[in-house]
Parts: sequence; structure tokens; C-alpha cells
Amino acid sequence: MSGAQTKPFSRAWLLDPAPASRGQARLGQAYLGWLKLARNPLAVIGLAIVVALVAMAAAAPLLATHDPLAQSLQTRLLPPLSPGHWLGTDEFGRDIWSRLVYGARVTLYIVALVTVTAPVFGLLVGVVAGYFGGWVDTLLMRLTDIFLAFPRLILALAFVAALGPGIGNAVLAIALTAWPPYARVARAETLTVRGADYIAAVRLQGAGSGRILLSHVAPMCVPSVIVRVTLDMAGIILTAAGLGFLGLGAQPPLPEWGLMISSGRKFLFEQWWVATMPGLAIFIVSLGFNLLGDGLRDVLDPRSASK
Repeated sequence: MSGAQTKPFSRAWLLDPAPASRGQARLGQAYLGWLKLARNPLAVIGLAIVVALVAMAAAAPLLATHDPLAQSLQTRLLPPLSPGHWLGTDEFGRDIWSRLVYGARVTLYIVALVTVTAPVFGLLVGVVAGYFGGWVDTLLMRLTDIFLAFPRLILALAFVAALGPGIGNAVLAIALTAWPPYARVARAETLTVRGADYIAAVRLQGAGSGRILLSHVAPMCVPSVIVRVTLDMAGIILTAAGLGFLGLGAQPPLPEWGLMISSGRKFLFEQWWVATMPGLAIFIVSLGFNLLGDGLRDVLDPRSASK
């Protein structure tokens, strides 16, 4: 009743202790989460960095001052703050700022593809293993242990070596090596909820295992997986940059940050800006995802919320 007397989407409506609908309740929970996140200044800084990355990628044609692939040997290796090239140029005279801006698209492309593949697969593996237990749990977890036994970059290098260099194969290799931690997290969450009373009630109502897993167990694991995804973004970006640095990821002349560091490493002592600028971009974006992940953990983790 009180929710109907207030203006929809107002603060009082969102914080109504007796929501009139499921949508109002979910929006209220999201608003409370935002308030908690906003009280964490480091998380806000991380969110601002991530939003800036997305905005930079979306507005790359507007923000870039030059064609990122255009070469000009007359202006090669210009230092920062040069006329028309405020971050300098590389060994082919290409504007570093413009390449960084378009490189944000490549980074976001890799992050997006890995995010919609590895966590989903890991979530399914972990939920199935934790719910059924027995030999299914043993088989899936031993497979997970095999993937976890190898360092992620080394395993990604092996997959890319088998598949061939290229950004598509690099994304596939990163996804194939990134799913085991999500499976572990989802399994641990599933073990805590599979014996809950509401799961038993749903089972007594005749719901099958598939419906229970997808509608009742998996949603309980999603917040923990989201937190893990955000915290893993820095590692994913570094792995993609490492593959590009070794020439196994994005290929020239694509403006990928790891590839830019690789091409600029031979000028590091004299023309330091060629490799330093993309290195700083990787550092700032990785820091942003880590700060945002820490903040989301405080918001989404029910154990921290209860403290």
C-alpha cells in the first residue's frame, strides 16, 4: 500500500519496506547495492575507469586525432607533447594516443567475449558437479584440477600454438583456460544450497533436476561468479597483452596494447614513450577492474553484507 502511494522510481519507492511487486523489490535491492558501492571511494574510482574504457571504445572515432594505422616516417618517434601528437608517435610515425583509443576496442572485445564464455561454462560445470555429487563431481573436479595445474599464460600459449596466432584464437585460448576458477566457486556455492529447504520443497513439487539447477541453484551462484569475473578481468587483460606481446594474439598493424609494447620495447631506453604509454593503459585498466571487483564483493557477498 505504501509503495503505491509514492512516486515510482523515487527514493521512497525504491526503499519501501513492503514492495508491491517483484520488480520493485529487485530495483530496491539494486539501489541499496549502489548506495553501498558509492560509499566506497576506491570502488567508485574503479567504476569510473571501467566506464571511461567503455566510453573510449565507443567514441574512438571522435576521440582519436589520427588514423591509428596511418604511417608517416617524417614524424616517427616524436616525443610526448609534440604538436599534433600529445602522446608522441611510434617507429612508423603512427599517433600513440589514437592507437591507444582504438586499442581500447580490442581490449573490450577480448574482455566481452571471455566474459560471456568462460564464466558461463564454469558456472554450469560447478553447478552440475555440486548438485549431483558422486562420480559426476569427481570427474568434473578432476578435469578442473588438470586445467588449474598449469599456469594460465602457459596453457593459453599451448592452445594458441595449436590453433594458430590471431585475436580470435587468443580469445578462445583465454576462455579455455579461464573457466576452472568459476567452476570451483559455483560448486562451493551449490554445496551450501543444495540441501536447503526450498530446494527440497521444489523437488517435492515435481520439478526436475534441470529446472532446479537453472531456476533455483544457478541464480544463487551468480553473485559470487560476477565478483570473481570482475576480479579476473585484470588477469584476462594481462594474458591477452602477453599473447600480443609474444606475437600470438592480435597481429600487426592492429592497435592492441600488448602488441604496441612489443614493438616499442627496442626503443625503451631512448624513446621510452612508445612502450610506456600502452603499459600505463594496461596498468590503469587492470587497476580499475580490481578496485571495482573489491567493491562488488562487498556489495554482492552475503557474508560481507551481514557484517
